[in-house]
Amino acid sequence: MLESSGTRIGILGAGAWGTAIGKVLAEKGLPVDIWSFEQPVAAEINQRHTNERYLPGVMLPPLLRASPDLMSVADDRDHLLIAIPSLYVLSSIKQILGCVNIREGRTIISILTKGFIETPSGIRLITEAMEDYLPGMYRGKLVYVSGPSQAIEVSQGKITGLISASRSGRNSIRVRELLSGESLVVFSSLDVRGVQISAALKNVIALAFGMLDALKESTDQFGDNTESLLLAAGLNEIQVLGRAMGATHPETFTSIAGVGDLDVTCRSVHGRNRRFGREIILKKLIEHCRSIDEVIAGLPSFGYIAEGVVTAKWVSSLAAQRKLVLPIIEGVYRILNREAEPLTELGTMLDRIISRSRGRRWRGPSALLRGTAEWASRLTHRG
Repeated sequence: MLESSGTRIGILGAGAWGTAIGKVLAEKGLPVDIWSFEQPVAAEINQRHTNERYLPGVMLPPLLRASPDLMSVADDRDHLLIAIPSLYVLSSIKQILGCVNIREGRTIISILTKGFIETPSGIRLITEAMEDYLPGMYRGKLVYVSGPSQAIEVSQGKITGLISASRSGRNSIRVRELLSGESLVVFSSLDVRGVQISAALKNVIALAFGMLDALKESTDQFGDNTESLLLAAGLNEIQVLGRAMGATHPETFTSIAGVGDLDVTCRSVHGRNRRFGREIILKKLIEHCRSIDEVIAGLPSFGYIAEGVVTAKWVSSLAAQRKLVLPIIEGVYRILNREAEPLTELGTMLDRIISRSRGRRWRGPSALLRGTAEWASRLTHRG
């Protein structure tokens, strides 16, 4: 069923991704209301048709309207898209439970947010956490949207691929039809777990990639080949956790949901997690923090939210529970939790990856790591 101009669409979250999707839908002639927690952002969207804080340099269509009133945006919608940072998803979902269309399950809900959520039942995938709070008719009906999609490029009309994943084939197809257009190519999937795990973990790998990318500028020991080694090892870690958590389709990890999203998140200059990793090295961004909890608490003050920081905390715990060996994810957690210095921990990550490739258990620093420690010491003393 193709969507008509009478379709009522709401988007929760006026950050870069929510605004970009709203622009795409409004340009198809669909009226879109978007909720902004920040009143000035809502006013700017309505009055100037721009969102310079989150999507600079992009003109927005008049059919995209913003409101600081969460309930008005969620009320009486055919489609509701969630683009809120994972830290704030559940608090927002609890607020919209009073909407009649939500209580009756009439609205198709899609999630664009990446990461995991801590709940009273433990660390959950976002769809599972939301199902615990939404009416029972939503169980198995939520749609998860992901893929290699930098918001700025989507807003510029550059060809982009997305995955619409749901255990409900009908809802997956309806969201695919809603989003598909001249520049958005959308595929359906039933592997909701695999797509979500890929979307969450790629941000953690991108933090490590960003750190390595910054260090590449200061040493001739790391290069493009080293970054590809890290990327491939990161994809392996995504697959390991994905299988352990019940991903149903191995091809998810070799599709745009897996390797595609991982590649663009690591390599694109627009990536927030890559940027955060680089700034850990170049700006000593977390030097004043004593733990990962302090880093998470300080995320809003950095001017952008790197979802990989929150995910690193949760996935490190999930991996430990399942006794999984994930050198990159463990290393990123140790850096963010201030247990290790980035300069030496990256060497440890690579050393462990290389040891595993040779069929050996890592037993301590090799010649590679000792060499890495030497140049790390020189860089530290240099500045």
